[in-house]
Amino acid sequence: MVVVYIILEILAAYLLGSIPTAVWVGKMLYGIDIRQHGSGNAGATNVIRVLGYKAGIPVLLVDVFKGWLAVQLALWLPVPRHTPEMMIYMCIGMALAAVLGHVFPVYVGFKGGKGVGTIAGAGIALFPVAILLVLVVFIVVLASTHYVSLSSVIASLIFPVVVWFVIGERNPALISLSFLVAVFIPVTHRKNIKRLLRGEERKFDFSRKKATSDKLN
Repeated sequence: MVVVYIILEILAAYLLGSIPTAVWVGKMLYGIDIRQHGSGNAGATNVIRVLGYKAGIPVLLVDVFKGWLAVQLALWLPVPRHTPEMMIYMCIGMALAAVLGHVFPVYVGFKGGKGVGTIAGAGIALFPVAILLVLVVFIVVLASTHYVSLSSVIASLIFPVVVWFVIGERNPALISLSFLVAVFIPVTHRKNIKRLLRGEERKFDFSRKKATSDKLN
């Protein structure tokens, strides 16, 4: 019975993470598949580039919320007879399931985003102080370079350092999760990294406010 309970919770987290916010906003409000425009990525950054902040900010907030909610569900619906240590593993499992759902969403052919927003949401639930510090790093790099991909990769690499050395986390499972993030984000951004090395990566334009016809063609 406990195993079934765990499977159902993990499945719920995956289905929650699979909600393709960017794809649905593009199709329902603008009549486009965001994956066929801009970078082709179903994430908030591409939505902002193609459709503007009015569409992109809500997408980002929902994607972050998915990760946060997945962890909270593990706390709100605890598996029977779980110890506090097992609860941590369950929270981590729910977080990972939500992120995988975002990257491989079942609702739209398993082609989703890169998971940064959903990872951030899960991180807010698990490492709120660490996420705040990493967010500062992300903003500084983005403001300096205008590369969202580079900012995401650097922030992910800094994350385990902040978790382990700055906030002093000593739980092996949580430390391992932070290192997993430092591997996962660069992997999902491997094409961006190649473009960065070739000098072909697009910089983020902070002035974009709304969609225009040239962005949709």
